[in-house]
Amino acid sequence: MFIGHFAPAFVATAFIAKKQTNSDLARNSAWLGVMFVAAQLVDFGFFAFVLTDIEHMRITPGISAMVPFDLYDMPYTHSLLGSLVWGMGFAGLILALSKNRYAALMGFLVVVSHWFLDVLVHIPDMTVTGGEPKLGFGLWNHPWIEMPLELGILLASFLYYTRCSAPIGKQAGLSAGILLALLLLVQVFNWFGPVPETFTPDLAWSALAAFAILSVAAHWTARQRIA
Repeated sequence: MFIGHFAPAFVATAFIAKKQTNSDLARNSAWLGVMFVAAQLVDFGFFAFVLTDIEHMRITPGISAMVPFDLYDMPYTHSLLGSLVWGMGFAGLILALSKNRYAALMGFLVVVSHWFLDVLVHIPDMTVTGGEPKLGFGLWNHPWIEMPLELGILLASFLYYTRCSAPIGKQAGLSAGILLALLLLVQVFNWFGPVPETFTPDLAWSALAAFAILSVAAHWTARQRIA
């Protein structure tokens, strides 16, 4: 699961926008950039931890039909317990900075949604507390189920978000189109790009860069829309 993780971000932003009634600034759906960070927060953490030798992965061709990543050690970011801790920390940050309890709740739920979506697609490498048992329904071994599912939930949530918000800037259509194009582009590369033979730090840095670029594009898109 990659761009499918952003589906909860689109939905959560629409929910937040519907709750805002106090000011134009509050109603502006600029929460999308924040929710994009929430959607991939544990992956931000994972690749940062890989670079600092706290968590670990390796390349094992054929370990699943779609993804060659052997994610054998990620107890702090991809356990359910770890996800809950990351979610509570992110929610606390939102609450401290914005005083918006509903946005904090949505941020928490989006962070934790990452674990449940990953359990659907991962081979058994997801955990509850960091140890055994390891969970995963393994849709990465069934690409003709996983690929339409991922695209379907992303496109449905994108349409829901755009229908729940109205353009207010001349670049509204352009920014939304670029965001969707970037999401589809990185997913196509993720599916069909060259498979690395071994893990190198460049892989982690490229993943972190992709998450950051998508979050910035989401923020730009959101600044052109209002609920």
